[in-house]
Amino acid sequence: MTGTKRADLKHGMSVAIVLKKDQDTGYLTDGIIRDILTKSPSHPHGIKVRLMSGEVGRVKEIY
Repeated sequence: MTGTKRADLKHGMSVAIVLKKDQDTGYLTDGIIRDILTKSPSHPHGIKVRLMSGEVGRVKEIY
């Protein structure tokens, strides 16, 4: 499942995000959602979230 729809995401879910610095390489960072930052119902590049670790990026995979 991709992370392009806000309705698919909930606090505490395990996801893989791409950080801004990793957008060129596509390296994914795993973590658990703390905050959902994107307000719109969908985003073509993935919903922006903050992980429990404090890292911010766009969701690419939902586990």
